[in-house]
Amino acid sequence: MKVPGRLWEYFEEICRIPRLSKKEDKILQYLIDFALLKKLEYKQDSVGNLVIRKNATPGMENRKCVILQSHVDMVGEKEKNAHHNFEEDPIIPILKNGWVTARNTTLGADDGIGIAAQLVILENHQIEHGPVECLFTIDEESGMTGAKNLQKGFIEGKILLNLDSEDEGILFIGCAGGIDTLARFRLNLKKTKQGTQAYLIQIGGLKGGHSGDEIHKSPVNVIQLINRLLWNASREFDLLISYLNGGNLRNAIPRDAEALVVVPKSKKSEFESFFHIFASIIKKEVGRFEPDLYFYLMETEPPESVITTKLQYRLLNALYGCPHGVISWSMDIEDLVETSTNLASIKFLKEKEIQVTTSQRSSIDSAKKDISDKIASIFSLAGAKVEHTAGYPGWTPNPDSEILNITRDSYRKLFKKNPLVKAIHAGLECGLILQKYPDLDMISFGPTIKGAHTPHEKISIKSTQKFWKLLLEVLRNIPET
Repeated sequence: MKVPGRLWEYFEEICRIPRLSKKEDKILQYLIDFALLKKLEYKQDSVGNLVIRKNATPGMENRKCVILQSHVDMVGEKEKNAHHNFEEDPIIPILKNGWVTARNTTLGADDGIGIAAQLVILENHQIEHGPVECLFTIDEESGMTGAKNLQKGFIEGKILLNLDSEDEGILFIGCAGGIDTLARFRLNLKKTKQGTQAYLIQIGGLKGGHSGDEIHKSPVNVIQLINRLLWNASREFDLLISYLNGGNLRNAIPRDAEALVVVPKSKKSEFESFFHIFASIIKKEVGRFEPDLYFYLMETEPPESVITTKLQYRLLNALYGCPHGVISWSMDIEDLVETSTNLASIKFLKEKEIQVTTSQRSSIDSAKKDISDKIASIFSLAGAKVEHTAGYPGWTPNPDSEILNITRDSYRKLFKKNPLVKAIHAGLECGLILQKYPDLDMISFGPTIKGAHTPHEKISIKSTQKFWKLLLEVLRNIPET
């Protein structure tokens, strides 16, 4: 990658460092080494959150202290046949038509570009700013552990700039809260009967996407597709399932799924015909949204065991009844998804249990609880054990925010037009941080990132330049204490 500028140099360095959620030791050590090298004050809390402080540039000592905040972890998603070990291999950024992307994996611009911006500000003595605290939180993508465990007194600033949103030209002043609902079925198996034909079924090539910001853009869920096929085939052809796996991460819309199944040999030709007709029907239904959707059917050796008929009945019916996508739109903010649910993954785990992971989001806490309870009721009726994670709160918009006015005026001055001011359906750490620091005045903005949480993730170079200019202008305009 050869994009000029210190911001991109740091971003490329960050891409070389493995930093999956809950495995952020290497990136945290990199940041500590940076602080030591630059002789900057830093401290780290018990869970790993890190803050690096820098004094004001001369003449700006009386400005309010600003917290610049990003998360250090990234989502590790790759194409089905890509050979990449996210715990060891570097991400290699490449240029493509004005965008920076990666080959067959997530890029980690979410939120690597925020980290890069913080580092440039920390090292550059020509940038004008008051006192600055750079807050680096851990584990945002898989549970917001860092923000949940942030302790009072760890940061001192009164203004927070969250650098983790993905639409240049939009200033975010609110976000949805979220919760995960997990369903676990005990895995009951029986021996595969003689006289059966086994098949490997794969459905994939879907766009997927961020389960919050893009939930309204992706109407197709691959787990629902493969379940629809299996539900019908189990009734028509006595199909039995050996395993069914689909999706990966709780905050990503699933893109690929596969199942190993058996049918009586006497129904072999009928089932194959059904499969191809089904594939044709689905492509007609959703092809305009999902042009790369594929169906694959291959004969294989019969497995030793399949799940019991009773378990299969309960599982397939629960999956068929489980909703996915937008539940409701906001009545207060135009074009804002209020409540949604993501059928994220199904996994057959170590011949012990089947785990179904779903995630719910809403800007209204009661609605978030309602949809998570509905998901729980569906799987409870099917005999699964259901549990909810602790979840995280939303961030209530404050249209009278001082930092909103400063950022909006800065944007207008730089680019001669007004930015949009919105809330976002994705989960940001702002709501959790605000719980611990209720007096913080905060805003979120960033460059344009497309395909976050998928191997198609890319960041716009032009929008990143605008994001950088805006960040510097905001820092110059922070008022005195």
